[in-house]
Amino acid sequence: MKNSKKLGINTICAHVGEVKDEQFKGAISPIFMSTSYAFDGVDTKRYPRYFNTPNQEMLCKKIAALEKTDNALIFGSGMAAISHTLFAFLQKGDHIILQQTLYGGTYNFVVEEFDKFGIEYSFTKSLSITDFEKEIKKNTKVIYIETPSNPLLTITDMKAVSKLAKKKGIVTMIDNTFASPVNQTPVDFGIDIIIHSATKYMGGHSDILAGAVAASEEHILRVWNVAKNLGGSLSDFTVWMLERSLKTMSLRVKRQNKNALKMAKYLAVNPDVYHVYYPGLKGHPDYKLAKKQMKNFGGMLSFEFVDGIDAMKFQNNLKLIKPSMSLAGVESTMLSPTHTSHALLSAEERAIQGIKDGLIRFSVGIEETKDLIADIEQAIEKAKN
Repeated sequence: MKNSKKLGINTICAHVGEVKDEQFKGAISPIFMSTSYAFDGVDTKRYPRYFNTPNQEMLCKKIAALEKTDNALIFGSGMAAISHTLFAFLQKGDHIILQQTLYGGTYNFVVEEFDKFGIEYSFTKSLSITDFEKEIKKNTKVIYIETPSNPLLTITDMKAVSKLAKKKGIVTMIDNTFASPVNQTPVDFGIDIIIHSATKYMGGHSDILAGAVAASEEHILRVWNVAKNLGGSLSDFTVWMLERSLKTMSLRVKRQNKNALKMAKYLAVNPDVYHVYYPGLKGHPDYKLAKKQMKNFGGMLSFEFVDGIDAMKFQNNLKLIKPSMSLAGVESTMLSPTHTSHALLSAEERAIQGIKDGLIRFSVGIEETKDLIADIEQAIEKAKN
């Protein structure tokens, strides 16, 4: 669809990247499940591993339109998107700077794999721009950030990072999963490459495993040149499911934003709660920055109980909210990062990131908040020692 950047987000979600049903004129995209296409007399030689089947190609247009980039690629998981993209821009002898607070899978990938390939890496000591600058070396090729971060919802100054990187000729990458394109578009702040676990808000129904990368044509081509060799593509049925799910993403996320702010405010004044991590609270240290670079504050928050309340016992007594892995579905879920998203990190590594054993990550869904509050309160009473 031409001039998609001028369209509103709900219109982009609903219409951009549709596969036209030329035969029957159906209202939704048909699925092309073929793994074998003609090679002669065609404009495009299509092959699933080349990320260019009809459904793959059109879904990429939708994601690019949402992130305001030239193009996009989709992958079999968020980690596939991250790993393919990093390997596209890093080789032996190169150096990458990563922010201190990161998704555990990303951190584990870097520390377990990069040494094998002779890739150097540094983690910042904080999120201040001076700490990023201190880590720059002559061979630094990439700065990688995640904002809001998983699971403590720290906020990184995208504009400051981008400005620093451009001055030094460094490529910037962001994990934009927690925000989603509904809440922030990093291109507006000068970030080069945007990565998503599309399993999360893009999928939104806890039934799709996928990843996405959005960037300029030049950068996407570079990722594609690695991706076609590593082969992390999606089945076209999953591609079709993801395109369908994206149609309601803005509606879902806006409701989750609203619910999360209500739940954060409720938890912040609950005497049984010691601390709440949510950038939409005015007491959050990054509130002003979040307000500056986000349209809304997202559907994710974390919190800790006061002494005397067992976090695991609390989760095991929830009746409506699911103690479950992953996040961003229409249903509310909670988990302990120590046992799940950051379990691959050592206790010392988690401590450096500020992740305590009692921390609970809360993915707020679309339910009525009064029902979520009632569930939390009954579970707290059963979890008191």
